[in-house]
Amino acid sequence: MNQDFIHTYVSVDCVVFGFDHDNRLNILLVQRHVDDVPVDRQRKLPGSLIFSNEDVDDAAHRVLHELTGIKKMVLKQFKCFADPFRASNQTDIKWMGTEYMHNIDRIITVAYLSLCKIDHKINSTKYETVDWYPVDQVPALPFDHNKIINESLTEIRRWIETDFSIIFELLPKKFTIRQLYQLYSALSEKQIDIKNFHKKISSFNYIIPLEEIEQNVSHRAARYYRFDAKIYKKNNTKLIK
Repeated sequence: MNQDFIHTYVSVDCVVFGFDHDNRLNILLVQRHVDDVPVDRQRKLPGSLIFSNEDVDDAAHRVLHELTGIKKMVLKQFKCFADPFRASNQTDIKWMGTEYMHNIDRIITVAYLSLCKIDHKINSTKYETVDWYPVDQVPALPFDHNKIINESLTEIRRWIETDFSIIFELLPKKFTIRQLYQLYSALSEKQIDIKNFHKKISSFNYIIPLEEIEQNVSHRAARYYRFDAKIYKKNNTKLIK
């Protein structure tokens, strides 16, 4: 039997998506601290080593609660990243030694997707600095965090095709069809005519028109809608086939 087994640590990393008022898809990044490294090069995904008495899902929920202050968030495990050299950069090794007080020579991470409304107040108990970054403006990150983000985008596109209701976790409670269209387009990368999209949406009884319209906008004021989760569960209809 081959005795060359690895001695390793296991962590979780969370990719938290949000949709901002400029109709852009964002990701939540935190600030780490490494001496002699510029501040603008110290952003990272929120994550943590797993405690000895924790399940990985419990660890991910703990990370999200420490990150946002929100107890219940939509969460999905999507991939394990185990490249032997993912933590070989000397700056990353130095940070891990300071953060965890262990000599960590290899670390495997289990990656999660989560969704958060940007208008939620972020009350982090662990990080001093937490910021939203548009997905097309994410800087170079430590470890393989840029790769994790890229693969999370692929995963979330699969997710909305199997469970469209998750898209409403990113929208305000009341939203316009244009907001829904722009978010769906950003997530799915599909080119959809907005008139056809509007017609399709109008056929869904779980997207409820409200008597309210936009106020103080420079364009033609649009009607607000809301999502009815109970009706959706009965229908379980995909948006675009």
